[in-house]
Amino acid sequence: MNQKIETNENIDLNRIQIAGFKSDITDFKLVMEELNKRYPKCVIQLMDSDAVAGTEQVLHSTIHAIKSFSRNENIASDMGLEICVRTSGQRQISQAIRMLGIRNGKINICAVAVDCEPNIMEDLVDILGFRDDSVLEPDTNKLKSIYKISDTQLATNPDIAKILMEKTALLIIDT
Repeated sequence: MNQKIETNENIDLNRIQIAGFKSDITDFKLVMEELNKRYPKCVIQLMDSDAVAGTEQVLHSTIHAIKSFSRNENIASDMGLEICVRTSGQRQISQAIRMLGIRNGKINICAVAVDCEPNIMEDLVDILGFRDDSVLEPDTNKLKSIYKISDTQLATNPDIAKILMEKTALLIIDT
């Protein structure tokens, strides 16, 4: 089934792949160099999965990033970084990186691939380690702390993914 999001941009969801990995990164810069060398024709963005609220939130943010480029309303000059900014719901790139950036050591990773080969996530196992999509499941307490979400906000809307998607959508108003 070829799913599309009906907007004036008509985004084919098959362009976007999202997966989780349990990784042990010794040199993040080398990892990114290897990804860029192996996959120069597609976008691969790695984020700390502890700061994402599931695949729906990441998909939503990625769609917003793609749309921002098509409208020339992007915040970052790089699509991968735009995905990170939109996922964080922040206009400040440095804030987004602080919240979602990858560090050396043991880390759970959310990998987002746009316009890559269909088997890209299987290939990434060689670079990132064990694939485990369960790392994408939201941890409400961690997310409350990272995004400074109050108990009152959660009482009003108990779906933390929806709260974060709202933050992403509000970035459009600020542009």
